[in-house]
Amino acid sequence: MYLHAQTAAGTITGTVTDASGAVIPGATVTIENPVSGLSRTAKTDASGQYRFTNLPFNPYHLTAHAEGFSPFTADVLVRTSVAVSPIIKLQVGGASTTVTVTGDDLVENDTSLHTDIDRSMIDKLPLESSSSSVSSLVTLSTPGVAADSNGLFHGLGDHASNSFSVDGQPISDQQSKVFSNQIPSNSIQSIQVISGAPPAEYGDKTSLIIQVTTRSGQGLTKPTGSISSSYGSFGSATGGIDIGYGSQTWGNFFELDGLNTGRFLDTPEFVVFHAKGNEENVFDRLDYQFTPVDALHFNLNYSRSWFQTPNSYDNLNVLDQFGNDVGDTDQKSKIETFDIAPTYTRIIGKSSVFNFGPYIRKDSYQYFPSENPLADLGPPNLQNQTIAQYRTLTNAGVHSDLTYNKGNQSIKGGVFYNQTFLRERDSLALVSPTFNAPCLNAAGEGVNGFTNLAECAVAGYQPNPAFNPVLLPYDLTRGGGNYNYFGHADIKELALYIEDSIKAGNWLFNLGIRGDLYNGLASARQAEPRLGVSYSVKPTNTVLRISYARTLETPFNENLVLSSQGCTNEVLAPLLSCSPGVQGTMQPGFRNEFHAGLQQAFGKNVVFSGEYIWKYTHNAFDFSVLGNTPITFPIDWHNAKVPGFALRTDVPNFHHVSAFVVMSSVAARFFPPQVAGAGATVGQPGLPFRIDHDERFNQTTHVQYQLPVHWSPWVGFNWRYDSGLVAGSAPCYNPLSNDPNSACVSTSTTLDGQPAVILSGLTADEQFEAGLTCGGVKATPATPLPSPCLASEYGSTLIRIPAPGTGDNDHNPSRIRQRNLFDASVGDDNLFNGDRFKWSLQVTGVNIANKTALYNFLSTFSGTHYVTPRSLTAELAFHF
Repeated sequence: MYLHAQTAAGTITGTVTDASGAVIPGATVTIENPVSGLSRTAKTDASGQYRFTNLPFNPYHLTAHAEGFSPFTADVLVRTSVAVSPIIKLQVGGASTTVTVTGDDLVENDTSLHTDIDRSMIDKLPLESSSSSVSSLVTLSTPGVAADSNGLFHGLGDHASNSFSVDGQPISDQQSKVFSNQIPSNSIQSIQVISGAPPAEYGDKTSLIIQVTTRSGQGLTKPTGSISSSYGSFGSATGGIDIGYGSQTWGNFFELDGLNTGRFLDTPEFVVFHAKGNEENVFDRLDYQFTPVDALHFNLNYSRSWFQTPNSYDNLNVLDQFGNDVGDTDQKSKIETFDIAPTYTRIIGKSSVFNFGPYIRKDSYQYFPSENPLADLGPPNLQNQTIAQYRTLTNAGVHSDLTYNKGNQSIKGGVFYNQTFLRERDSLALVSPTFNAPCLNAAGEGVNGFTNLAECAVAGYQPNPAFNPVLLPYDLTRGGGNYNYFGHADIKELALYIEDSIKAGNWLFNLGIRGDLYNGLASARQAEPRLGVSYSVKPTNTVLRISYARTLETPFNENLVLSSQGCTNEVLAPLLSCSPGVQGTMQPGFRNEFHAGLQQAFGKNVVFSGEYIWKYTHNAFDFSVLGNTPITFPIDWHNAKVPGFALRTDVPNFHHVSAFVVMSSVAARFFPPQVAGAGATVGQPGLPFRIDHDERFNQTTHVQYQLPVHWSPWVGFNWRYDSGLVAGSAPCYNPLSNDPNSACVSTSTTLDGQPAVILSGLTADEQFEAGLTCGGVKATPATPLPSPCLASEYGSTLIRIPAPGTGDNDHNPSRIRQRNLFDASVGDDNLFNGDRFKWSLQVTGVNIANKTALYNFLSTFSGTHYVTPRSLTAELAFHF
């Protein structure tokens, strides 16, 4: 018996015989999941045995045939790492190789909504970002996901509250390319995204559970792999090689790739400048079976990225306190990530599998200010500080589980321990001569050139009552230096869980309980019941399901120490824009979530899945950003309510056409006050608001057509519609007398007795970035609009601003204007009809209509970013 060491993948194995029990060598066995697109074929060996390993947990349609025998078909369910061994006996008769898919093959009796992504989709789906391809895959293929800039996505109304499980190794730290380096997509075999209530084995960040199964060389008796290279818009070039090789008892898969581009991060201007970046990845997976029941699986990954913080026009030709040009802002980042994760697996009898997996993963993030720190000065409403940072986030832990299958019951119990070592070094200083000026002019504006209050009256100015002498030693415009901060913490997490899956006729019950113990800057203990029930209506190919989960919500680790301690530090508090009355240490919270949905097959060509979601979170986490930098801080709100729905429709294959449509509407209603953390506060106490990743509706339609000709080219097409994230910083008109829960209050005024909007809080370039207009005139990067502007003449081409008097933080906030983005790809997987050696060519176009649109505007999390302009890429690959 051959074993595959992995906690998050299954195995189908067995023997093909004839009616008398004699083995049949050379028989062909095929498994297929028509929804995910997975299809694999194996030949039985001299003893009639076949084997499929590294399989995602899914149902499969199995077909076996041999010359002179009638075909055999069966449905096989892979739910755990315990091997499934269907009995295959072929009857004498005519052979057929046709695999017939029925409506029953399209539905799955499961209690949670999930999305399956196989290698075929990873290779052919047009993706927006090469440096965060996993995020792009999840965003395009999973319902309930709001797209954000820089490869970030928000699952089911929460800010990046997602967990990755890579071959069973849990990773709950943020995986956007501004926080960490993602696992390279070319190392991935399949992905399953769980959007429903999380099973008991998952905790911490659970809005989306992203199970990643990597590629393996085990069973590849000939070296198999590819060499690829691509070039495209913005000077983007990639190169990579992957190779898998092994036998039935061992295997190795190795992958190496690199990227260099002129647009690594999304930019605050549609025109791209100062946005260069590069990334290098090395991944290696080793599988080795050293006894019939013992095996070892080993993952090793190293990634490095270096990238510039994209500039806006406001970052060009920055002037110091003397009016001298100190050059352009030149901020950069470097991230290094390494991961070592072995897993030991042992088969116990025929029904049990034991896994034990220690791991260590480290992210090292370094942020470099401009060579002249005075060049880091941004608009007064955006950045008054310069900052350098070096922080490390190291996860060291172990996960272990035991799975037992018996009849219609599967029990899994496990333990998880993780210790996260946080080390944060920051160097901050003021670079604005007016931010903490001792003296004010007659208009109440800060005046440059003074260092104490006593100098004001002599020069004819007024003392500044808000002057903070504590900051004076750290004001570079007044001869000061940097303030150096070092913070550290060790976050310990222990979890134990047990779950039971019980199949009773057409019913399926998933019962579980999890206990989490969190001990970091704060402590929490919680028991978390999980329940899921589904019922399969066989005659109509319908599955009905409901589920519930209670989860412990833990703070984000990125910059956790600085955000928790900064607001109690008299120097850091004003530099980090801390809000009065907000405490330091963030407390873990809890969530109750409910899901109800169904899955329905229509004939054998269409399957629909849908789910209604309702989540209540006490202590809901979000992020705030420091100026024009990628440095962000976790913050903690009192509570959040998230209702919504998620829908997906798949057309597996209809006359050479495959397609899927995902759509969702998920609200993200947060309730003040801000409980803890550095950064921005919005709204009035007790009045709810929509967070800046709230989106009313989005959808993705993907269609792929395989031409029915000999040289078999294919064409793929994406249509992504987003109704727009909240843009709370856009000026609007709605005075406090109309609505106490309006973000428009600070920009509402009158002009000649008529409602008007104050625009002077934004620079000319910020007005241009937002597409603002007044009386039909557009702002330019150098020419601002008149302020105030009559509300009746005010508008935006890129932001939907509420009509005068209607703005409301909860029910009618400003939003990014809706956008339709179209992507396309065309390719051929075997240009010269080779057998053993093949050449492939693929051309991909992103935003082929060159739509000018925003992701966000002055977002409290990520600032201002445009979607990618039209981008064309060609890739040539050699496969062996």
